[in-house]
Amino acid sequence: FLVHYRALIFPLLIREGKPTPFFTFVLALLFCVYNGYLQGRSLSNYAKYPSGWLKDPCFITGVIGWLIGMTINIHSDHILRNLRKPGETGYKIPRGGMFEYVSGANFFGEILEWFGFALACCTMESLSFALCTLFILGSRAKQHHQ
Repeated sequence: FLVHYRALIFPLLIREGKPTPFFTFVLALLFCVYNGYLQGRSLSNYAKYPSGWLKDPCFITGVIGWLIGMTINIHSDHILRNLRKPGETGYKIPRGGMFEYVSGANFFGEILEWFGFALACCTMESLSFALCTLFILGSRAKQHHQ
């Protein structure tokens, strides 16, 4: 949560595009701050893990899912950033990577990422975040697919 790819790194990599409305930016910032607080507080104050938790199949599977999801997300964003040549406009269908299997590969990667996180943490808060991500990005993926 301290170095969140989508919030801190991705904006530095994108080229010129449509500006983000200030109100949308503020809402996203508030959500990220509140969610980061909720996840951090949950993990530091309330979650109880047995001493061998880091070797537990649930934790290992969750971390692997998170890493695969993050890799898909970053690679898909790379494909999207390089769709058009400078000065080109118009819609282009992305090709390569997970875009060969799903039309919203970047959304799929982020959803997988946060379900992996939820599995690794096994908290109600992390599952809630994964479900919110699924519903929000799932609806955006459906719009992009159409």
